[in-house]
Amino acid sequence: MQTNSLEDVAGSNSLTLTEEQYQSKMQRRKEVQQERVAKASQEKGLIIVNTGNGKGKTTAALGMVLRSLGHGYKVAIVQFIKGAWEPAEKAVFAMWTEQLEFHAMGEGFTWETQDRNRDIEKAGEAWQTALTFIRNPDYKLVLLDEVNVALKLGYLQVEEVLAGLEEKPGDSHLILTGRGAPAALIERADLVTEMTLIKHPFREQGVKAQPGIEF
Repeated sequence: MQTNSLEDVAGSNSLTLTEEQYQSKMQRRKEVQQERVAKASQEKGLIIVNTGNGKGKTTAALGMVLRSLGHGYKVAIVQFIKGAWEPAEKAVFAMWTEQLEFHAMGEGFTWETQDRNRDIEKAGEAWQTALTFIRNPDYKLVLLDEVNVALKLGYLQVEEVLAGLEEKPGDSHLILTGRGAPAALIERADLVTEMTLIKHPFREQGVKAQPGIEF
């Protein structure tokens, strides 16, 4: 049984290899990759979690939204927490009115609303809206933006959300974004990416949120 990883095959600095050695190494690398692709024959709808303190969780999810729209699939976006502001992507996605449902159902960040009971109420409304799309087989991809934050703050119960995820059709995909994803959700997910904060211009330099970058 072949145990070499793709990284092992890649080896050290390719600049030290002769042309023949380099060609041989790349051929082996190609064979390893082909073996991996051949084994990955299963298709299934995925539960995807983008979490962590770093920037880019929603942005990465919106890239998948664009891919799905490009394939002609129907997509739904339900934004938790956010909603009191108008992100530029909402204006762009307005061009896909026949394929895309976009619902910004929060009223802003918690330090802006300062009303826990209303925040819980709005999160519950957003979740009920999300369930209509999760259950609908016509929607290939459903993005629950910042739902992890709603879970972290206790606006939604993780057991309720996990039960709702099980109602999705077998070939549809769900993306859940936001920092602080609970352990039970991470355990259930098929794909989890943690964005790690290294540097941020707001904290280190006092740079304000800018169009095209943050909104």
